[in-house]
Amino acid sequence: MAVVTPSSVLPFDDEYAPLYSVGQVASMLELQQAFLRRLDEFDVVRPRRTDGGQRRYSRVEVGRVQYVVGLTREGMTLAAIRRVLELEQQVKALEGQVETGRRRIRELESRVRSRRASVPPM
Repeated sequence: MAVVTPSSVLPFDDEYAPLYSVGQVASMLELQQAFLRRLDEFDVVRPRRTDGGQRRYSRVEVGRVQYVVGLTREGMTLAAIRRVLELEQQVKALEGQVETGRRRIRELESRVRSRRASVPPM
Protein backbone atom coordinates (compact mmCIF):
# COMPACT_ATOMS: atom_id res chain seq x y z
CA MET A 1 0.00 0.00 0.00
CA ALA A 2 1.37 3.43 -0.98
CA VAL A 3 1.99 6.00 1.71
CA VAL A 4 0.38 9.37 1.07
CA THR A 5 2.55 12.26 2.13
CA PRO A 6 1.72 15.97 2.13
CA SER A 7 4.12 16.43 -0.80
CA SER A 8 2.31 13.85 -2.96
CA VAL A 9 -0.28 16.00 -4.70
CA LEU A 10 -2.64 14.29 -7.08
CA PRO A 11 -3.33 16.08 -10.38
CA PHE A 12 -6.97 16.71 -9.49
CA ASP A 13 -5.82 18.44 -6.27
CA ASP A 14 -3.86 20.94 -8.34
CA GLU A 15 -6.17 23.68 -9.61
CA TYR A 16 -3.67 24.43 -12.40
CA ALA A 17 -3.41 20.83 -13.67
CA PRO A 18 -4.65 20.61 -17.28
CA LEU A 19 -7.24 17.87 -16.84
CA TYR A 20 -10.31 18.73 -18.89
CA SER A 21 -10.83 18.40 -22.64
CA VAL A 22 -12.78 20.89 -24.77
CA GLY A 23 -15.72 18.48 -24.84
CA GLN A 24 -15.74 18.08 -21.06
CA VAL A 25 -15.61 21.84 -20.44
CA ALA A 26 -18.29 22.49 -23.04
CA SER A 27 -20.51 19.88 -21.40
CA MET A 28 -19.86 21.17 -17.85
CA LEU A 29 -20.63 24.78 -18.77
CA GLU A 30 -23.27 24.05 -21.40
CA LEU A 31 -21.30 25.83 -24.13
CA GLN A 32 -20.49 25.08 -27.73
CA GLN A 33 -17.01 23.66 -28.31
CA ALA A 34 -16.56 26.24 -31.07
CA PHE A 35 -16.94 29.02 -28.47
CA LEU A 36 -14.10 27.56 -26.42
CA ARG A 37 -11.92 27.38 -29.51
CA ARG A 38 -12.71 31.05 -30.26
CA LEU A 39 -11.64 32.02 -26.73
CA ASP A 40 -8.31 30.36 -27.47
CA GLU A 41 -8.00 31.99 -30.91
CA PHE A 42 -8.68 35.44 -29.41
CA ASP A 43 -6.15 34.85 -26.58
CA VAL A 44 -8.90 35.22 -24.00
CA VAL A 45 -8.49 31.79 -22.38
CA ARG A 46 -5.43 29.82 -23.54
CA PRO A 47 -5.56 26.24 -22.29
CA ARG A 48 -2.44 24.13 -22.41
CA ARG A 49 -1.99 21.62 -25.18
CA THR A 50 -1.13 17.94 -25.07
CA ASP A 51 1.76 16.62 -27.15
CA GLY A 52 -0.90 15.75 -29.74
CA GLY A 53 -2.16 19.35 -29.81
CA GLN A 54 -5.41 18.84 -27.91
CA ARG A 55 -6.54 21.60 -25.57
CA ARG A 56 -6.62 20.76 -21.86
CA TYR A 57 -8.20 23.08 -19.31
CA SER A 58 -7.36 23.42 -15.63
CA ARG A 59 -9.94 24.27 -12.97
CA VAL A 60 -8.60 27.83 -12.96
CA GLU A 61 -9.15 28.10 -16.72
CA VAL A 62 -12.66 26.63 -16.42
CA GLY A 63 -13.41 29.37 -13.87
CA ARG A 64 -11.99 31.97 -16.24
CA VAL A 65 -14.25 30.64 -19.02
CA GLN A 66 -17.24 31.05 -16.70
CA TYR A 67 -16.18 34.65 -15.99
CA VAL A 68 -15.80 35.34 -19.71
CA VAL A 69 -19.23 33.85 -20.46
CA GLY A 70 -20.71 36.31 -17.97
CA LEU A 71 -18.97 39.21 -19.69
CA THR A 72 -20.16 38.09 -23.13
CA ARG A 73 -23.71 37.91 -21.81
CA GLU A 74 -23.32 41.55 -20.77
CA GLY A 75 -22.55 42.33 -24.41
CA MET A 76 -18.75 42.58 -24.36
CA THR A 77 -16.72 41.49 -27.38
CA LEU A 78 -13.89 39.01 -27.06
CA ALA A 79 -11.36 41.74 -27.86
CA ALA A 80 -12.80 43.89 -25.06
CA ILE A 81 -12.78 40.94 -22.67
CA ARG A 82 -9.14 40.21 -23.50
CA ARG A 83 -8.30 43.83 -22.65
CA VAL A 84 -10.27 43.63 -19.37
CA LEU A 85 -8.33 40.49 -18.40
CA GLU A 86 -5.02 42.18 -19.27
CA LEU A 87 -5.93 45.23 -17.17
CA GLU A 88 -6.99 43.02 -14.26
CA GLN A 89 -3.57 41.34 -14.35
CA GLN A 90 -1.87 44.73 -14.40
CA VAL A 91 -3.91 45.90 -11.42
CA LYS A 92 -3.02 42.73 -9.51
CA ALA A 93 0.69 43.27 -10.25
CA LEU A 94 0.47 46.91 -9.18
CA GLU A 95 -1.31 45.94 -5.97
CA GLY A 96 1.58 43.58 -5.24
CA GLN A 97 4.07 46.39 -5.83
CA VAL A 98 2.12 48.70 -3.54
CA GLU A 99 2.11 46.07 -0.79
CA THR A 100 5.87 45.55 -1.23
CA GLY A 101 6.36 49.32 -0.95
CA ARG A 102 4.24 49.48 2.19
CA ARG A 103 6.26 46.68 3.80
CA ARG A 104 9.47 48.51 2.93
CA ILE A 105 8.16 51.74 4.44
CA ARG A 106 7.21 49.91 7.65
CA GLU A 107 10.71 48.40 7.83
CA LEU A 108 12.36 51.80 7.34
CA GLU A 109 10.08 53.46 9.89
CA SER A 110 10.96 50.73 12.38
CA ARG A 111 14.68 51.32 11.78
CA VAL A 112 14.27 55.06 12.24
CA ARG A 113 12.39 54.54 15.52
CA SER A 114 15.00 52.13 16.84
CA ARG A 115 17.84 54.50 15.92
CA ARG A 116 16.07 57.44 17.52
CA ALA A 117 15.58 55.36 20.66
CA SER A 118 19.30 54.52 20.78
CA VAL A 119 20.43 58.17 20.46
CA PRO A 120 20.87 59.78 23.90
CA PRO A 121 18.88 62.98 24.48
CA MET A 122 20.79 66.23 24.30
